[in-house]
Amino acid sequence: MIAARKSQKILFSLAVLFLLILVAAAIAAPLVAPYNPTEQFLTKRFKSPTLENLLGTDNYGRDVLSRIIYGSRSALIVGIVTVSIALSLGGTIGLLAGLGSRNLDSVLMLFMDSILSFPTILLAITVVSFLGYGLVQVMLALGIISSPVFARLVRAETLAIKGEGYVEAARALGTPVIKIVFKHIIPNILGKVVVQCSIVFALSIVTEASLSYLGVGTQPPQASWGLMLKDARNYLVQAPWLAIYPGLVLAFTVLSFNIIGDTLSERLNPRLTGSS
Repeated sequence: MIAARKSQKILFSLAVLFLLILVAAAIAAPLVAPYNPTEQFLTKRFKSPTLENLLGTDNYGRDVLSRIIYGSRSALIVGIVTVSIALSLGGTIGLLAGLGSRNLDSVLMLFMDSILSFPTILLAITVVSFLGYGLVQVMLALGIISSPVFARLVRAETLAIKGEGYVEAARALGTPVIKIVFKHIIPNILGKVVVQCSIVFALSIVTEASLSYLGVGTQPPQASWGLMLKDARNYLVQAPWLAIYPGLVLAFTVLSFNIIGDTLSERLNPRLTGSS
């Protein structure tokens, strides 16, 4: 048990460290990237990793490391904007459903469930087809698609909390609903919402990479991990590093968010905390 907890702490620390390095690299990309990510050197096409190009070059002679660093910007921006939209929209709907009448609850949840009934990628492609191709459109689409997850979570927690004695006492004393929301409901659901944010963040990064791979996300020549994997698919034998490095960064990023989410979920769970 003790060894498992130590291993979990080590994994959590490594995940946080990796994400801190990723965020720092994304913020300081113009300073740390050795080359312009879109600059082409046709005389250096498919150059294997060397001291001059640490992770090699692609089919246009562009530096792979520089494109990975700038691609982290797109990934993190997508995660932040998607979570912000999904949390704002889904959280509001969840509160309205949990505090409103049964009819309002049924209508709102029917709408949310209808969104959840479609596969994420298919629905994202459909939404992006209407909004247009590009990173902004992808973020809007993913934010809308991810909102039902927060709506269901917030609704369930709101329904449980509003039946508590202290909430009923506050309502009996004539406390405004908005004050009850900010004083009693939000503080009590914040932990679970934070955990869900880490999960949605990771999923949005994977989905954006998938959409870019399919050609409906980030558009060339901008740097994106999904675009890099798309460009690499025809050169897996000739230049395997084109797929290996962006694939590893994408995998480690998602894994790090999942580890952080799992750790926070365990630490914020009163049952698990009480039994430790």
